[in-house]
Amino acid sequence: MTPPQTVAVALTGASGMPYGIRLVETLLAADRQVWLLYSQVAQIVARQEMDLALSSRPDEVEAQLGERFGARAGQLRVFGREAWFAPPASGSNPPDAMVVCPCTMGTLASIAAGLSDNLIERAADVVIKEGRPLVLVPRETPFSAIHLENMLKLARLGVCILPANPAFYTRPESVQDLVDFVVARILDQLRVPNDLVRRWGQSD
Repeated sequence: MTPPQTVAVALTGASGMPYGIRLVETLLAADRQVWLLYSQVAQIVARQEMDLALSSRPDEVEAQLGERFGARAGQLRVFGREAWFAPPASGSNPPDAMVVCPCTMGTLASIAAGLSDNLIERAADVVIKEGRPLVLVPRETPFSAIHLENMLKLARLGVCILPANPAFYTRPESVQDLVDFVVARILDQLRVPNDLVRRWGQSD
């Protein structure tokens, strides 16, 4: 797999917003173009978990996060939920890869069923049909049989199911260390080089 240059990142309303925001930050730092999508409930979760106010106006979020993470002009693009003329809505201009992080079980189920009721679902549908990498980061526990069946269906289609399960062999000392472990695993799936965590077997 060639490392992607354009990555669509979708934030949905599951707990775990620090994972998604940190992913956006690291992709921008790695000089990738990021197309950001977010649900209405993601706005609520971002405020609750991070005191982060994501405006309903995509242009404001683009300016806000672009300044926060030092993005170059045009590197970060933010699209509204009903922006049907946005690039990720069509197979003629899909991203190189897509990550839904955090991913609700509702979003996962909609993707598994091939629904496209909003831009997040449509973008995921496009990525699957165009054979591009799709990583879903569910943050739910326990999983029901319905959840597991939906994940299995997607996994058989080549979708990467990457639960937000940080490890402890790295001896994390902060919440940020736990966040970075999961984000590092996402970046690994995208083949984006990173040094967020000490690797297994790697000396200090």
